[in-house]
Amino acid sequence: MKKFVLICIIVLITSSFYAQFETGSEMNRGSIYLYSGNLTGSEQLKIKTYIWGQVRNPGMYIIPDNTNLLTLISSAGGPTENAKLSKVRIIRPTADGEKVIWVNLKEYIETGNENLIPTMKPEDTVVVSGTSFYAFSKVTDWLSKLVIVLSAYNLILQIK
Repeated sequence: MKKFVLICIIVLITSSFYAQFETGSEMNRGSIYLYSGNLTGSEQLKIKTYIWGQVRNPGMYIIPDNTNLLTLISSAGGPTENAKLSKVRIIRPTADGEKVIWVNLKEYIETGNENLIPTMKPEDTVVVSGTSFYAFSKVTDWLSKLVIVLSAYNLILQIK
């Protein structure tokens, strides 16, 4: 009986740790936006773009055809604190396949040079990666949970 109660407690603790993982439900909230305004006083062609990674609201966005990368990221709620702004990727479909464009938003922030910010094209996918520290923290978080499970398993073996 004592062993059964201990196993139940360990299962509850382990499941509570895994329940704390990001499920993506917060990030998927309202992931399709329609920008209905016009910036120039006339109707504009709308294009479909995607934004993934370290932004507050990743997803598909329908934007005016003259929207730049900075406006798209701002429409997605802006970058998170874990965003690596020095290496933002734009994956652009072309007739020859996909072309990858690297953009350094950190340099734009430091210099204000608008020539560094590209205009979005139809079906562009923007990927805002996380920093090395973000990746390290995710790995250490996962390892700490694994150590807890292994410690519980070791404790069960010692009860025998």
